[in-house]
Amino acid sequence: MADAFFTCRKNVLLAKSTSTQIEGVFAATRGRLVPEEQEALLQQWLEEGAGNLPADESAPAVGKVSVTLTSDWLEGSELLMTSLRDLNLAPEVTQCAGQQLTELHALASSEPQDDAATELAKLPAEETVAVADSAPWAAVAPQMDHQIAGCGTVDVKVQNEDPAVLAWSLALDEETVPTEPPAWLIPDRVQFCPLLTEVPYHDILWRDWEDLSVQPSVLEQVSKSTPLFEFRVMSYNILAQDLVEQGLDLYLHCHPDILNWNYRLPNLLQEIQHWDPDVLCLQEVQENHYQEQLEPAFKEMGFACFYKRRTGTKTDGCAVCYKHSRFQLINHSPIEYFRPGLEVLNRDNVGLVLLLQPLLPEGLDLKTVSPLCVANTHVLFNPRRGDIKLAQMALLLAEIDKIAKTAEGSYYPVILCGDLNSVPDSPLYKFIRNGELSYHGMPAWKVSGQEDFSQQLYSRKLQSPLLPSSLGITDNCQYVTLCQPKKLGRRKYSRNFLLQFHFCDVACERPPHLVLLEGVTDAKPDRPAHWPKPAVMVKDPDPQPFVPRSSGIIQHGLNLTSVYSHFLPQRGRPEVTTMPMGLGATVDYIFYSAEPVEDRNRGGRRLYQDGALKLLGRLSLLSEDVLLMANGLPNPFCSSDHLCLLASFGLEISSLTES
Repeated sequence: MADAFFTCRKNVLLAKSTSTQIEGVFAATRGRLVPEEQEALLQQWLEEGAGNLPADESAPAVGKVSVTLTSDWLEGSELLMTSLRDLNLAPEVTQCAGQQLTELHALASSEPQDDAATELAKLPAEETVAVADSAPWAAVAPQMDHQIAGCGTVDVKVQNEDPAVLAWSLALDEETVPTEPPAWLIPDRVQFCPLLTEVPYHDILWRDWEDLSVQPSVLEQVSKSTPLFEFRVMSYNILAQDLVEQGLDLYLHCHPDILNWNYRLPNLLQEIQHWDPDVLCLQEVQENHYQEQLEPAFKEMGFACFYKRRTGTKTDGCAVCYKHSRFQLINHSPIEYFRPGLEVLNRDNVGLVLLLQPLLPEGLDLKTVSPLCVANTHVLFNPRRGDIKLAQMALLLAEIDKIAKTAEGSYYPVILCGDLNSVPDSPLYKFIRNGELSYHGMPAWKVSGQEDFSQQLYSRKLQSPLLPSSLGITDNCQYVTLCQPKKLGRRKYSRNFLLQFHFCDVACERPPHLVLLEGVTDAKPDRPAHWPKPAVMVKDPDPQPFVPRSSGIIQHGLNLTSVYSHFLPQRGRPEVTTMPMGLGATVDYIFYSAEPVEDRNRGGRRLYQDGALKLLGRLSLLSEDVLLMANGLPNPFCSSDHLCLLASFGLEISSLTES
């Protein structure tokens, strides 16, 4: 296992480069990350093997080098983005032998399981103890032999489910019960299979660009005469190095070299530079790496950057970067979810909300385009504390409501990115997408759908109200101060108004010798409309449906839908965005503003179509079996335990006279 990565790296490079190129590349790494014995092994191989190759069999010239080594950021080289056409020009990569292939298929056919281990090592001590009792992934204890356990079946109401989420859930259910357990026993720790002698990473991890602009549904909504402001948005959890070192047990399948920050940083920067997003939302960004390396590199790429570190002793946070040649900042708001004294908000997660003005190119002086609200967050991981996850999301949505609301009461287009630590059929996901969730009495573990703790005798349940009134946020995810109508004048009081608060008649009588002061003692006006009636429930003045304060229902009015469908029809499997300890799951999302389809809201499920903000394309995701063949995440080509998400959007450009 120790030499597997080195052998793979050597063989793949030798298949695509001349011996001179190889010696030069490895010489650049000499004395840093390549051990002396491996260097000697390479030299011996070059002397005994490479020198005996016929001249016509020397590695062909390929347009792009397909492997990046250690900390070298090779100019012009690419990771997973090399064209398949170019790769076909190179010699075939030898596949594994029969037994290895059989073991690989056994791994690839193993059931998908919920995401529940990525941040196990990151949990506080009081949280990890309870998790180890019942979670399938936590059942693996030190000094014991184990197999990977199957996850519980997801309970799905078929008739009321979103088609994409339904397909995701049903596919998950079909693969939950394997015909036989995986035939790989591993002592002490959960690991993946050993790296193959030669792994065709490009073929395995290839991700297609899906052009959605050619679909009939999009073509019908986009008039040929309507120009669009097109831009790309990337969301990426880049895996903070401190978290890697705190949870090394989660990455035993990785060669130590590929976990080194000096190796991962160039890979990450190269991947971002290749896809060239206009807006970049990052999670798990370590503060010192951001200040010393990432922000300077991003500025060289043309980005303006904003960063918010997690509160407390955490060393990572969230960043939002945008191309200053394409956007201008209108407003930005960092969010801290931690609130002293509130158990439902006692974690250190954070978020960022920016309001950006797209910059139109020259020649469109009489045209205008709507501002764009971009939000980024990383929600708490702990699968048991769905109450905290939901409260954090309510705070973020309230901040988006404040930043994105127009003077007329509508909303600018919104794009919400982040690692939400919730799966696509979870109540939290449905709340974001459908705009409503009845949470009272719901088990806290159920909110995110990461793990099934239903067999436990005691489980925390959500109580209403979820957010205390002292927080100043309504159950409509709006700030109370923004819900109240503007005061037209000084507040005045009358006899009838005081009687509504059950004052006695004598207390409401005007003293005969009271000096008359206009606006102070005249006591003539009517009762303010936004004041509550006695002994009745509060009605929010916002035109949304009336919801009592203690009803146990939380709502928002942003009309958000997901960029991804969470299912891969061509493979018949769910998409995954992360793969901790060999278990694929979707926890990363890009949501965007869309228009609800009228008269098609069945069972609380909304259907959407693109409005002013149109989804034009996206970078396809991968399935769990594909990532298993590449030995999971991270690997030599993907330097995070999450995949990046990338989407292309178009904002309608209108003339100034129309606006």
